[in-house]
Amino acid sequence: MLQPHHALHPISVRAIEHSLGEGVDLEVVAQNLVELWVVATRPVEQNGLGATPAEVAAELARLKSMFILLPDSAAVYAVWERLVIENNVSGKLAHDARIVAAMQVHGVTSILTFDRSGFSRYRGIEVVRPQDIAG
Repeated sequence: MLQPHHALHPISVRAIEHSLGEGVDLEVVAQNLVELWVVATRPVEQNGLGATPAEVAAELARLKSMFILLPDSAAVYAVWERLVIENNVSGKLAHDARIVAAMQVHGVTSILTFDRSGFSRYRGIEVVRPQDIAG
């Protein structure tokens, strides 16, 4: 959503608008917002978006007004640790496991993402692709 000229921008916006229009509660965890900050403020030449901290802070405020921010807790870490050990997770995939851990702690069973492979390994998680609901 931060890149209006990106090819996936219209699909993302339509999927979120459709979900909100259907009365679906859209939730995020702190991990989502932290990862957004990291990528958005990283220089373009380092595969980032090159946004300023002030620009990203404004985007975080906007997102928190659209989505429910689920609280972080020690329980999320405990579930994350179990997930990475049980699923033999390594490297960057540990970030996805932390999102799944937060989902499990909060009883969230589906995730809206373009990344089907990163989440489909976890039982009880339904991967919903934006293009499938964007209409």
